Amino acid sequence: MKKLFLSAMLAAAVMHANADDKIIREQLSKSMPNVVIDAVKPSIIKGIYEVNIGSDLVYVTDDGKYLFQGRLIDIQTRTDLTEEKLSGVRKVALEKLGENKMIIFKPKIHSHTVYVFTDIDCGYCRKLHSELDTYLAEGIQINYLFYPRAGKGSDSYNKAVAVWCAKDRNAALTAAKKDQKIDMKTCENPVDEHMTLAGEFDVKGTPMIVTEKGTIFPGYLPAKDLLERLKSEKNK
Repeated sequence: MKKLFLSAMLAAAVMHANADDKIIREQLSKSMPNVVIDAVKPSIIKGIYEVNIGSDLVYVTDDGKYLFQGRLIDIQTRTDLTEEKLSGVRKVALEKLGENKMIIFKPKIHSHTVYVFTDIDCGYCRKLHSELDTYLAEGIQINYLFYPRAGKGSDSYNKAVAVWCAKDRNAALTAAKKDQKIDMKTCENPVDEHMTLAGEFDVKGTPMIVTEKGTIFPGYLPAKDLLERLKSEKNK
């Protein structure tokens, strides 16, 4: 009898959640027809739902009337619950893009992987790349994605495309970051996809480092410091 009661309660909860999901999708579609909703899930707060739009996360009331953005913090544990969810979304987005659309520098002995949004002409991006051997020596694989901050059609954008279209992308990227001449080829490339993802990740500057778990480290970090943060993340 007890099992039957619990099953009925669970079924009712699922039906209610599905109804709210439908209402929220309908309301958002009316007010924001161009927005693609990836997922609607109940949040930890009763009556508030998490809505995934690309790699972004917003909160919507169960009647679909009110939407708000921001950070949901567990005061007792001092945990950023929003960041935890966004980390997972970023991880999935990077996996979906795939390493075949990135420029990868692999260490001899692999311990960690990071994704780096880079601008060929950015000073600290060049500094990070000039120290590439120290990251590789620590077992850190660098997966590069392009984020030319000057935008599409800029010199930085055109260099990114040329690097991707080079016969040896790794060598071309290193040469471009040293201001050496590269063949300005064009071809089918993922640079626009990188930039779209950067926008979804709210990249405001470069370099921006994203870990395997989807955690963001904005700005340049020396190899030793990055390794310590990666170890700490892995042990959590």
